[in-house]
Amino acid sequence: MLGKFLSTSALALGLMALPALAEIELKIATDSGDRESPSGQAIANWAKAIEEGSNGEIKTRVFFQNELGGQLEVFDLFVAGEVDLMLSWPSTSYDKRIGILNTPYMVTSWDEAFEAYKPGGWVNGALNVVFNDIGLKYFGAWPEGFSGVATRGAYATDLAGASNIKVRTPPLFPFPQILESMGYQTAAIDWGEVYTSIQTGVVDGDAGNVIYWDYEYFRDVLDYYVRTKHTFVTGNLLANLESYNELSPDHQKLIEDAAVAEMTKQFTDAQATDQKYVDLAVAGGMEYFELTDEQIAPIAAKVRAEVWTQMEPDVGKEIMDLIRANAN
Repeated sequence: MLGKFLSTSALALGLMALPALAEIELKIATDSGDRESPSGQAIANWAKAIEEGSNGEIKTRVFFQNELGGQLEVFDLFVAGEVDLMLSWPSTSYDKRIGILNTPYMVTSWDEAFEAYKPGGWVNGALNVVFNDIGLKYFGAWPEGFSGVATRGAYATDLAGASNIKVRTPPLFPFPQILESMGYQTAAIDWGEVYTSIQTGVVDGDAGNVIYWDYEYFRDVLDYYVRTKHTFVTGNLLANLESYNELSPDHQKLIEDAAVAEMTKQFTDAQATDQKYVDLAVAGGMEYFELTDEQIAPIAAKVRAEVWTQMEPDVGKEIMDLIRANAN
């Protein structure tokens, strides 16, 4: 009787364990944006598509901005495999070739950007190589738009006007170098400290973002936004390669298809979303400047000449030659 009881109990325990063994949990995070932001909604949609497409075989846990730490901390967790999937604006600390994402004046129009970053585009191909080398799989871009300089008290629309303005840049190569080439004084400050830095006068504004971020997070301490187009800002839909390779081919395809669907939607929506926040900023009292091609030309020429040269030792001649060959 005791043997029968033990045998039955062991079988019951084994059956109870089966669902836990069969279920896969993936952690999905973004380093920028709360759950109501466009990037937060994007990872929530990605997670939902994965769960529904797997018929319950995959469960997801979604983490928004600052829930796992600061921008650099979350990317560390991602490379280490503690986060499986990510919509990221990644650090160059692992590989400075990631700086290709921040190459100034690489594209200067939406049409150029779409052609370069879409699957099969020349930037997409280069990024696949770079991310694979640090253990990540690159699905594609999640575009936001062209960056600008948001300030209080003063603004600049040319090289000469920027010299007395100090702006925050992301602590990533080559953002400080770009803004310094444009004539600004700079301070590299982590995202979580930007508001306080502007409010207390440590810096006069933020540089390196599309207008959404400056309007949504800092509009009560900013007066101006100048669309300099010095970078095309894009998040990146990525997977930890080790986590990805442990999945079945069907699950891999599901995750990639869901990422591409989210990317395609964002390519369609990004320009309209960007214009929406321009309109909101203007209606809220922010003065907005869209630089003409003629105004941008001397800025772009100077920045390309100086910063592209600085990037080459880290990014590599092959990638920089690719940029030179394709950038208008």
